[in-house]
Amino acid sequence: MSVTEQLPPEVQQMLVRYQQTQNQLGQVISEKNLIVTELSEINRALEVLNSIDPNGVVFKSVGHVMVKVQRDDVIKELSERKEILELRLKSIEKQEQLLRNQLNDLQSKVNEYLAKIYGRQIKAG
Repeated sequence: MSVTEQLPPEVQQMLVRYQQTQNQLGQVISEKNLIVTELSEINRALEVLNSIDPNGVVFKSVGHVMVKVQRDDVIKELSERKEILELRLKSIEKQEQLLRNQLNDLQSKVNEYLAKIYGRQIKAG
């Protein structure tokens, strides 16, 4: 019989929820990293665009083709995308904190149960 089979069902359920919450947190952190990377790329592109002549030639990649576009149009498009990503990042960070709090709560509850279970066994032994 494995250790988890010896645990009471409520502790087993908490451990399952803990594992699921850990998985969710991993996914949220991955998504956050993608957003941070994209924001960094946008910021760099905006720096470059703002440093060139307003009448300079700018190309945008559309699929496998480069298309000539107006510099100000690209700046506007990137700025809007940046705004959306910043809002999404705030949301993801709140979700990350919520999941971290849930993990801490579950860990505390599991530790309490285990202390009660093993505390009794030690006293009885």
